[in-house]
Amino acid sequence: MAHVHHFTYGAFNPIAAYLLAFLGSFLGLLCTGRARDAHSRGRRNRWLVIAAFAIGGGGIWLMHFSAMLGFDVPDSPVRYDFTLTLLSLLFSVLTVGIGLMVVGHGKRSTARILTAGALTGSGVVAMHYTGMAAMRISATIHYSPALVVASAAIALAASTVALWFAVSVRGWLKIIGAAAVMAVAVCGMHYTGMAAMSVELDPAGTPPGGIRPLTMLVPITVITAATIIGVALSALQAMTEEEFTDGAGTPKRGVHAENPPPWSLKNSSMGAVRLTPAARAVVAGRTSANRPSPGPRPSPRPVPAAPAATPAAPPATSGG
Repeated sequence: MAHVHHFTYGAFNPIAAYLLAFLGSFLGLLCTGRARDAHSRGRRNRWLVIAAFAIGGGGIWLMHFSAMLGFDVPDSPVRYDFTLTLLSLLFSVLTVGIGLMVVGHGKRSTARILTAGALTGSGVVAMHYTGMAAMRISATIHYSPALVVASAAIALAASTVALWFAVSVRGWLKIIGAAAVMAVAVCGMHYTGMAAMSVELDPAGTPPGGIRPLTMLVPITVITAATIIGVALSALQAMTEEEFTDGAGTPKRGVHAENPPPWSLKNSSMGAVRLTPAARAVVAGRTSANRPSPGPRPSPRPVPAAPAATPAAPPATSGG
């Protein structure tokens, strides 16, 4: 049997793999939390699809190939088949999405979570060993049945716990703790599956065909960037729609629509303007000040002036 290395670059690969698993799980749990709060089926499905890409694409698949970059066989070059590599990505995202759809709709129950966990766990196992089948080396790969069963059991348990977290956990601290546990489970499943393999070199030493591991960084980086950008834009669009629409997708009526200001066209007439008592008093005071004081109503015909009074003659005096 040939000697193999699982940590060619030291602690870099397992640390990077764990961080990717943690980040993908964390974002996926946040999205499932938004899905639980959604008021419509379509909006809930959108959040669950975003969560499937975050957990299945980032937390599981990217973690797997980040760890695989540390795998090396000193006596044989290691190459990868690109088609099988993409197929493993499809397995991961699709099965995680199916599991989230099962637990994300309807009433939560233990049977539903166990069923979804079995489906998702089977998909994670298929992803891992499809990714291993994509590896090309000048050797024959053998697997230990006991460790393969152990890795499958870890995958089933990790998937079930992850789905239970997805429908139960709320709050930042609990989500962070759940993501940390999920990342440990995913990494444990991967390295258990890697420990199950052994390599028997090919005597002919035929060079394998495929893509170099470091060359795989380019398509993986492109896929990762596209996935992150797509998830971010989808989440931003969903949050924007939820902000400006109600649960049924109907645009919300804003504050100005409910209580239009007095200068709006809707209330352009003075009769539609509602004044406070103080404003009414001010308007009434100004009206009273500008209104002329009431006087006698003028006669329709002119009244002739009264004749002036003649002075009285002095009294006559008698002589004597």
